[in-house]
Order: sequence, then structure tokens, then C-alpha cells
Amino acid sequence: MVIAAPASGSGKTTVATGLMAAFAGRGEAVSPHKVGPDYIDPGYHALATGRPGRNLDPWLTGEERVVPLFLHGAAGAGIAIVEGVMGLYDGRTGSGDFGGGDFASTAHVATLLDAPVVLVVDASAAAGRSVAALVHGFRSFGSVRVGGVILNRLGSDAHEAMCRDALDGLGVPVLGALRRHEDAATPSRHLGLIPAAERDADAVASVRRLGELVAASCDLDALRALARSAPPMAGEPWDPAAEVEDRPGRRPRVAVAGGAAFTFGYAENEELLAAAGADVVRFDPLRDESLPDGTRGVVIGGGFPEVYAAELAANERLRAELAAFAGAGRPVYAECAGLLYLAQELDGAAMCGVLDGVKATMAPRLTLGYRAAVAVADSVVARTGERVHGHEFHRTVTDPAYGDTAAWQWSTSGPAGFVQGDCVASYLHLHWAGSPRFASRMVHACGWEHD
Repeated sequence: MVIAAPASGSGKTTVATGLMAAFAGRGEAVSPHKVGPDYIDPGYHALATGRPGRNLDPWLTGEERVVPLFLHGAAGAGIAIVEGVMGLYDGRTGSGDFGGGDFASTAHVATLLDAPVVLVVDASAAAGRSVAALVHGFRSFGSVRVGGVILNRLGSDAHEAMCRDALDGLGVPVLGALRRHEDAATPSRHLGLIPAAERDADAVASVRRLGELVAASCDLDALRALARSAPPMAGEPWDPAAEVEDRPGRRPRVAVAGGAAFTFGYAENEELLAAAGADVVRFDPLRDESLPDGTRGVVIGGGFPEVYAAELAANERLRAELAAFAGAGRPVYAECAGLLYLAQELDGAAMCGVLDGVKATMAPRLTLGYRAAVAVADSVVARTGERVHGHEFHRTVTDPAYGDTAAWQWSTSGPAGFVQGDCVASYLHLHWAGSPRFASRMVHACGWEHD
């Protein structure tokens, strides 16, 4: 089932994460999914379920892969819960932003999955009949099946009864009713919620409270029955091994940055690297003073290095090793936070200096949106002229914005990013299921040592 809402801020993440935790608490294997490119919500989903949080995004991967990727992620689960993005019908506009079209919207993904929708309605500032009018509008507007409503932020028993009575007249079942729950909220900052990996024990406790809140406030049996009403899904699960070229021989080790500063990444990217023949290992630039032994390639994804700039700067040994690694022509792929970490400095704090003279600073406004990008140079993953679909999500800028050899170009900017030998770094986030050849090329660049 898909957890959607009329608008952002209605409580989708609270309800979806709470439902995942509640069903997992009943011993169910729960498959967690998120519509759109967001990295942060899937981190909470993973805490709630013990399985990787996975994204379903027709723009990033192509709509033909949404069902196969869903089946891949849901293998072995008893129930799958998909958290929507923004308002139910808010999708990509022609400029790459959300709000005007319906492509890549929650409704689009629900239609591709043929899944019932549960509408989370913030009733804090509405009486019963207005809530009913809102639900009636969303139920009748498009082709998705609204199978029920969860009322959120109710003020009292009387308020709940008023809303239930009005919705009963529509024939739309109320599957849950939550009071205002400030103690269960998750803290946020400049890019949204604080990632679960940064909060450790606090995040675990927050997810547990959400599960208890939802279990006490929602009809889990009715919700499970609604999920079971989804028709059988045709097609085969996505198979990373079928998407890439593997070669026999010793597996080159690819080190992927993790830890609190680098929390953004799609599970399928690492699965593709492994399928292409890599030995994928993790390292934490906040704690590890050297790369894992035998590392032949490095991937540094997104995250919040600006929050940890002083700690990253203090790890001088790893910074120097990464600079020497890239300088020796070893392959390095970096997105967004990785770009900042490879720069000369970040808000005055020394970074790796792989990109000599590049300075990164916090910006006054958020840069966010889908991008149709073209590679303007050969790199460790792309070839000149290749087109990819990605997204930007940052509140920093670099000076300069691109190097002598840029990585990409898209319609909302000129050249962007840096290609320096076998190092490529930019603000562009990519889901490699949409470009699986990138994994094969990255592993090939690491070298093949045959036994």
C-alpha cells in the first residue's frame, strides 16, 4: 500500500515509518519503499524494518524499472509499504522541479504498482465536513484507488468523531486516528530531517515511539487487508547481475564512504558494483585514518560534510591518503558531499585538496530539482554525449563551479562538476539502476587482477 497525503507536512513520514515499525513489531517482514529521490526517509524506514530502504523513482530509473525494482526490494516480505512524496499528484514539471506535472508523483508510482492508497490528512485546522470535502476531491480527481484515510493531528475525541461521521457519509473508511504527537517528531535542519545514521540511539528510540503510536492509533488488521487487496504484480524482479558485465578473477576492492557525514546513497548502486565484480567495503572519513587495505577505487556519495567540517579536517591522515590515491590515477567517483570533501576547503576547513583551488561554502538558498544531464567529457563512469537523469539537493556552492574539464551540463546551468584524470566529482546524484553501465565502468577502471 502507498501512504500519501494532500500536501507536504501532513505527516506521511510519521505514519509510514510508524506503520513499518508497527508491522515489524508484530513479527512481519516489511519491505520499505520511498517515492522520489529522497535519501533521508529511507534511513528511518531501514531502522523500522531491518531491511534497506529503497527508492521508487520513474525519473531516475525509468518507469519501466519501477515494478522490477519494487519486486527486487520486496522479495521475501509479507507486506510492502511505500511512502509517497509531497502531495499525491505533485510530480515533475518541465523545469525539473516538483509541483506542476504528475510524472514521478506518488500517484504515478501507485498507478504503476496498481497499489491502494492510504491518504494521511492533517485535520489540525479543519472540521469534519471540510476534511470530507478534501478526501472526496482527492478520491475523485485521478485514477488511483484511495482505500482509506488516516486522520492526523486530531485535537480531541469530539474532533475525531466529527471527522469520522463526515467521512462515513463518503464511504471512505477511517483506518487510523492520531492525536497531536510532538514528542514523536523527528528533528530537522537545512536539508530536511536529520538522517537516522546521525542520531544513533535517539533515532532508534524515535522509530520505536512512532511504531507504538501507530499501533495504538491505527487498525493494523484493516490496513493489512487493504494491502492484500492489491492485485498480483506481473513481471520479474530486477536483477543487478543481469544489468552489468562481470569478469572472472580476483575482485577489486571498492571503498564506499559512510558514517554520519556521508549518509546518502541508493542500495542498488552498491549491489550493481558487487554484481560487476567489486568487493564493496565501507569506510568512515570521520573515524578511519586510512582506506581499507587493498582499495582500488573509491565512491563518496552525498550527506552532510558541512555539519562535520571540523572533524573531517582533523582527520589529516585520511585526507592526505585520498589526495595521493586520486593523484596516482586511481578511480574516484564523488557526488555532492563527496565533491565538497574532495575540494580544497569547505567553509574555511581544509578538505582533501584533490580538486586544487576549489572552495565550497554554504549558500543562502537550497538547490533542489531533477536534472536531465549530458556528459561533456569522458570520465571513469560516463562517455561524452551520454545522457542521464539525476537530481540536485544541496545548500552549498563551489568556486569555481566547474573545472578545466567539466563533468556534466544541464538546462538550468552551464558546465558543472570536475573531471580530473580518473576522478569525477559533481553535485549530480544518480541512481545507477538507471545507468547500470556506470558500475561496470567503475569496476573495470579499478583493474582486474586474474588468478
